[in-house]
Amino acid sequence: MDETEFMRGRVYGADHDDASPRPGRAYAELVGGPLDGLLLDVTGRPDDAPREVALTTEIGRYGPGGRAVYRCRPADARRFDWVEDTPGAL
Repeated sequence: MDETEFMRGRVYGADHDDASPRPGRAYAELVGGPLDGLLLDVTGRPDDAPREVALTTEIGRYGPGGRAVYRCRPADARRFDWVEDTPGAL
């Protein structure tokens, strides 16, 4: 199993030993970029919540401390598409 297969279906930010989705939670899939295939917990997000997130990752273009920016698809709120990698905090 390669890294991509290992990450698919796991929840971003969850404990590595227990990163499976939890019942009763809502998730959006991260599409493209360094976090492709991970799930983002969007439980309780209001409809007017920001539609873009900058997620810390060590595997993006800028290494440790860098961020991967994802934007919600206008036609499908269950998917966030990769926009770019950025250095450090936005």
